[in-house]
Amino acid sequence: MQYFWKRTLKMLIGLILYSAGITLCINANIGLSPWDAFSIGVSGATNISFGNVSILTGVVILIIVVVFFKEKIGIGTICNTLLIGYFVDILRAINIIPVMSNFILGILMLLLGQFVISLATYFYIGPGLGCGPRDTLMVAMGKKFNKYPIGAIRGAIEGTVLIIGWILGAKVGLGTVISVFGIGFIMQMTFKMLHFEIKSVVHESIFETIEFFKKTQIKS
Repeated sequence: MQYFWKRTLKMLIGLILYSAGITLCINANIGLSPWDAFSIGVSGATNISFGNVSILTGVVILIIVVVFFKEKIGIGTICNTLLIGYFVDILRAINIIPVMSNFILGILMLLLGQFVISLATYFYIGPGLGCGPRDTLMVAMGKKFNKYPIGAIRGAIEGTVLIIGWILGAKVGLGTVISVFGIGFIMQMTFKMLHFEIKSVVHESIFETIEFFKKTQIKS
């Protein structure tokens, strides 16, 4: 039981860090990543907060991957869906991270944000409690359309949401290019530094977690 709560704490630290990374990337103010552009665009068009748009998008994606793709989800998937958007809203409301007006400082903040997101990914995926909804969608579509490389599928998903965000008025610029092409390199370097092999992580479904608690109660 103690091991489970250690894993959960590590996951929650990862989600908080991920929220900080997203906020850094948004406040860099030089162009948004595809999913951030989508959420900002929908937020501007509907007056729903960025965080709530992110949560609602995650819920819709979860319904799609469970109902149509029969993909397993874990407690980490649900926490990712519900908490990251909420944490981002809090960080933006308290205004602890300044919005950059200087282009060079904006680039540095964006790179810092991508490093924080990479570090957060290590923390929240490492415990094996489930990927976030967007990663789960990518994996599910990769299985469904296995004739196509996963990079092409990810590109199609992110390209679609980026176009929608841009049409709705989200800021697209050099930061968008850096986000699309830089995150993979930064994440790879971060994982290498931490000696973390993401492909070796075996994720626990929410039903397996429930079964674990049932067994624990029986023993106690």
